[in-house]
Amino acid sequence: MAETTETETETEKPEPKPKAAKKNWLEPETKRRRLLIALGIYLVVTITMAIVAGPERLTKHTPYNHYAQLADAWAHGHLDLYKGPAPYSQMNDFGRFPPNAPNAKWYITFPPFTAVLMFPFVVLAGSPEEFQDGQFMIWLSGIAPAVLFLVLEKFRRKKVSSRSEKENIFFALLFAFGTVYFFTAVEGTVWFAHHVVAAALLTLYMLFAVDAEKPALSGLMMGFMFLTRPHVILVSLFFGLEAIRVSCKEGPATEGNILDRMEETWKRVDKAAFMKLVVRFSIPILACLAFASWYNNARYGRASPTAFGHEYLTVAWQARMNRWGVFGYHYFPKNLGVVFTILPFLRPKDAPAMAAPFQINEHGLALWFVTPIYFYLLWPKKRGFIYDAVMLSALGPALMDLLYQNSGWRQFSYRFSNDYSPLLFIAIALGARPLGNVFKTLAAWGVAWNLFGAVTFDRANFDKYYWREASQRVLYQDD
Repeated sequence: MAETTETETETEKPEPKPKAAKKNWLEPETKRRRLLIALGIYLVVTITMAIVAGPERLTKHTPYNHYAQLADAWAHGHLDLYKGPAPYSQMNDFGRFPPNAPNAKWYITFPPFTAVLMFPFVVLAGSPEEFQDGQFMIWLSGIAPAVLFLVLEKFRRKKVSSRSEKENIFFALLFAFGTVYFFTAVEGTVWFAHHVVAAALLTLYMLFAVDAEKPALSGLMMGFMFLTRPHVILVSLFFGLEAIRVSCKEGPATEGNILDRMEETWKRVDKAAFMKLVVRFSIPILACLAFASWYNNARYGRASPTAFGHEYLTVAWQARMNRWGVFGYHYFPKNLGVVFTILPFLRPKDAPAMAAPFQINEHGLALWFVTPIYFYLLWPKKRGFIYDAVMLSALGPALMDLLYQNSGWRQFSYRFSNDYSPLLFIAIALGARPLGNVFKTLAAWGVAWNLFGAVTFDRANFDKYYWREASQRVLYQDD
């Protein structure tokens, strides 16, 4: 019998199985890492908003739960508030149609998408009073900052932005806590709820619209946006410009004046590819417009997508809407003053010793005062086609807000800026200005003031810090 050699024995031994490599959940430049960071931002924002909102707003319904009342009406087969406005809502911002008719019905005239989101939860709760609408908005509040981070990261990956991952996290959190989004989210009532929803829709839209990558989803977000904040649909311009850019055979023109560049760019566009993107983008928007037309016709007999019935509100300023319209130049100077010029009212020398050292007019503080980093929009270090597209897209809703019949009254600062503030943050990021000590100081100032607004606005214990005048005509402190 032959002997077994040492070499043969070693060969016959089974080889050990290789150890499975540990999965690195935070491996750089992976989709998994981006989503985990976005989830972390969502949790940080949502938990912070919940702490600031406090138990009162988390455990009870708000007094102005209009969307929950609308969802409840749908659950009972009505487009109108078949039981009338809830008494605790103090008849505040409800529409009555036909006006002055003895058999008039009561309606919610705000666009309905926020009520669509609430609908299944109101049904499960059994009534608007058993549904915590303020808490619901807190759960939604972390979406816009988290998605804003993903948008900024998308620009970084495509080499459009020079910002680092840490800087993009910083921008996302600064948007949440250094702007009017902070006090808006913790309010939770009807006038503020749709801003939280619209900010989430706007950031999702931008995520899908970059490179015109997902036209149908971009269009769906814009369709939902129309059913939330109708005029913000003007941000559709960004998708159109991105569709032009990606359809250019040789890229957008860069030589000559702006008219020459536009003409040359359009010549380079593959018209068939461009139209394919636009059609896919437009279909969901047209579907939402058709729904809005049906909805308004069923309520008011007006088959118009924009006829949500705000002119039927039983409010003190109904007369001015009848005279000047819902939008118009008549409102522009006043709104411009609200956005740029209102500062805290200082305590006069003859005020009682226990008076607050300053008061905030409830038209709201100037936007630059509470978020001074917006000054960085005035001198970007770097510009390009996408930067210009973002800024042009923000201009549409910003102008419409300035033409609107209401300044946003009863606010810490100009809440309508939520309609475009995510775009302003994107523009600051793309502008590539270093985030030095000056920027960080301005950011800290913004966080401090907006934290003050979130903690104090509409809180009984802090009423002394707010100056209220029911006519809404007084913007500045009297001599």
